Amino acid sequence: MTTDTAREVLLDVRKISKSFGDRVVLRDMSMQVHAGEVVAFLGANGSGKSTTLRAVNGLIEADSGDIEISGVRLTEASGARRSEARRSAATVFQKIHLVGRRTVLQNVCAGGFARLATLRSVPPLFGTELKEEAMACLDRVGLADRAHDRAGSLSGGQQQRVAIARALCQRPRILLADEPVSALDPRAADDVMALLHELAVEENLGVAAVLHQPHLARKYAHRVIGLRDGNLAFDAPIDDIDDAALAALYV
Repeated sequence: MTTDTAREVLLDVRKISKSFGDRVVLRDMSMQVHAGEVVAFLGANGSGKSTTLRAVNGLIEADSGDIEISGVRLTEASGARRSEARRSAATVFQKIHLVGRRTVLQNVCAGGFARLATLRSVPPLFGTELKEEAMACLDRVGLADRAHDRAGSLSGGQQQRVAIARALCQRPRILLADEPVSALDPRAADDVMALLHELAVEENLGVAAVLHQPHLARKYAHRVIGLRDGNLAFDAPIDDIDDAALAALYV
């Protein structure tokens, strides 16, 4: 796989660093995600992969450096503009966080909350327009037929696809997937990564996925960012990375 670097840059991370107490977890990390590509983050536990995504989605603040999302430089944007930019980057987590007793459709509708400024609390009923959009998102991930089932009745792989549909209901430009398949069996993991690749290519989304499975990165990523001890080891198209370079991330 190759990446056309002329494509629109949706995420631009420039020299961000982060420490927790005396422990440095990121040092001058820079990377980009373009429209239409899957970027996989690989590295051992504690190498800084998830920290990078958490700095992007606002769960933590970087100690230094700049982040630009959808053309908005976060360090210079107003609070409202910064929030709007961050809403264009939806996150899919390792822990899926569906409300098991609610229907699949209700869970996906919740993805629309971030962009509906008039909502101040969870309404008892979702509007028709939002339900229709949520159904379209479920259809996109192949689960429209399960819309009225309880979310807790689905398999792990199906629940993660619902979580992706929920993220799509946010109308993002970027999907940040933080270890999205680590709790899944191999077949379900393959299905979820295939879906993320399909969304990038067919919907022109940027996908940044933290993985612990180099073989999935080789199969589905256009580009791989390797991290080691908080440092960028490499950032290259997947076809330019040999197995030795991948293995060296884990020694």
